Amino acid sequence: MNDRKYFEGVKARPGLYGIEGSYRNTVIFLTGFDEARSGGLLRGFTEWLVVRKGECSSFGWQALALDEALPDAEGWGWSKLYNANSQQEKEAVRLLLSLLHEFLTMRDDVMALARMYGKYHSLHSQAEGSGGA
Repeated sequence: MNDRKYFEGVKARPGLYGIEGSYRNTVIFLTGFDEARSGGLLRGFTEWLVVRKGECSSFGWQALALDEALPDAEGWGWSKLYNANSQQEKEAVRLLLSLLHEFLTMRDDVMALARMYGKYHSLHSQAEGSGGA
């Protein structure tokens, strides 16, 4: 079973994996899975999210996905969870798993992955040229 198929199952039945409704538990689950793969599952996920957003960020995938899931919530990154209700947190989990699926689809296409890294490099080059990083 490939990663995309596995995480389709996780998204369909998150409670079976102990992550239903909890963004933190989902992040812990994904981080553990990534560690078991020696960093191979999520390698490039942060960069992909940065390219998707179209602006440089020093935040990791955990905060970038949460920011996208809760755009109107006060704060940034993990602090957004403090004001989120349970339905918003469940939606954040669903979005994170959807983003992961979309990323894994791109990651499995060598040329798409190369283009993504090229765009990521270009974003950073532009930021360095304008005085930001």
